[in-house]
Amino acid sequence: MESGKKYEGSWRIVDKFFVRPTGTWGDKAPVINVSKCSQCGWCYLYCPTGCLVEKENCFVPNLDYCKGCGICARECPVNAIKMVKKEK
Repeated sequence: MESGKKYEGSWRIVDKFFVRPTGTWGDKAPVINVSKCSQCGWCYLYCPTGCLVEKENCFVPNLDYCKGCGICARECPVNAIKMVKKEK
């Protein structure tokens, strides 16, 4: 883990063969409140699609792969993630 990111590792590498973009079929998307995010990594660990990316001060969802399931918002211990309706 030379890049310094806390949550990198072989256990988190997703085989790109099995990961497919969701397109626009999802109706909700996570929005992260950066000021509330404690960078605990729960959202990152629980995300079933692995679409959250660690940034300097929070985690950011890649909406191309997010299915809008809301698990990240449900597992966030500081309620920094809200699910909002996607604009089509």
